[in-house]
Amino acid sequence: MNQPDLVRLWSKAWNRIIFAQLAPTTLLITTVALLQFGLADAAVSVRWAAELILLASGILGALAEFTAADEAMGLAKELATVAPTDASTIRIAAAARYLPVVKFVTPAVFVAIFAFLSVALLG
Repeated sequence: MNQPDLVRLWSKAWNRIIFAQLAPTTLLITTVALLQFGLADAAVSVRWAAELILLASGILGALAEFTAADEAMGLAKELATVAPTDASTIRIAAAARYLPVVKFVTPAVFVAIFAFLSVALLG
């Protein structure tokens, strides 16, 4: 694969990482807001429905984020072999150093938030 194709794929992977965070983040923020407006006092079935929506969205978001970060890491490695001294490759390599955070830490933070919201919803 040539450099322009790899850079294009890197950009797509990066966009997937960003979009993978939007839905779960929005859902978590909305759930916190709804807790302030009485979701914690809703019927048990409604609270369980909210819990399962959070779980399904979280699993899908974490999987999308993990796979996009993994793909971006692979693309950055391949790009470094194709054009190691090109300016865009150097910038991509610098950004790629932080992809393990996206791959592991961010989903872990979402799991912690989910756990706290679970306690608030069901506890």
